[in-house]
Amino acid sequence: MNEQMEAEVEHMKESTNRVVADLRVLARNAEDFFRASASNLGEKSVVAREKLEETLRELNNRLAVTEALVVDKTKQAAEAADVYVRDNPWRAVGIAAFAGLVVGILIRRS
Repeated sequence: MNEQMEAEVEHMKESTNRVVADLRVLARNAEDFFRASASNLGEKSVVAREKLEETLRELNNRLAVTEALVVDKTKQAAEAADVYVRDNPWRAVGIAAFAGLVVGILIRRS
């Protein structure tokens, strides 16, 4: 199960990196579009606008896929936590109490 979770985390990182790369391409295309439209060069602004629209469509598709993946993984993590707490209620209480103690100490010091 641990290897599967690591693979899923790696997949989420790759998805995030792809979205970031797409956002960079979008920014470059938007800059091209605004430069071309500012100088009213006709053909260049049409090409830049088409590139921008295509990049936006691709970005929207990837964002939808990434959002679905994150929602699915979050549900899986919540279910796993629920199962763990049901199987180990006293351990979960101990962990929560310890976490509360640590947070309390940190808050008191600041």
